[in-house]
Amino acid sequence: MFFWFIGTSVLSVWFVFRDSAFDYRTLIIGVLLPDVVDGIWGGARGLHSLAGSVILLIVVMLTTIGRRPQRKRFLAIPIGAFLHLIFDGAFNNTKVFWWPFTGISFSGDRLPVVDRGMLNIGFEVAGLLLCIFAYKKFDLANPQQRHGFIRRGTLPQ
Repeated sequence: MFFWFIGTSVLSVWFVFRDSAFDYRTLIIGVLLPDVVDGIWGGARGLHSLAGSVILLIVVMLTTIGRRPQRKRFLAIPIGAFLHLIFDGAFNNTKVFWWPFTGISFSGDRLPVVDRGMLNIGFEVAGLLLCIFAYKKFDLANPQQRHGFIRRGTLPQ
């Protein structure tokens, strides 16, 4: 899944924060990160847990002490990871979501995207429609707006 996570996270953050300086590129990295990393490890693992997103947040906060511009940019990664948990329904797998409090092993837990099977088609279509809506809403056909998104990751208010 690709468009589902991008469309839902970008629009959710835009509607909540309405911050013209927010870097949506790093948000997209954060929202896709759990499936990429845990997929490499063979199933739902640490980044599909609440602890994984909290650890990402702590790492960003500690590595950006005294560097406010970098902090603002990189906070979008754990925000994206938290949103991934919501839009992926990761909380449906209690053992993984509450790791390590429910045990430290991951015994064959599949990614939620794999468990959903064919339902993903509907989610991807909905996500693609959300991305099209965002493209029009933020006038990304305009070269100046598109340049702002590509260079700085920003979207207009």
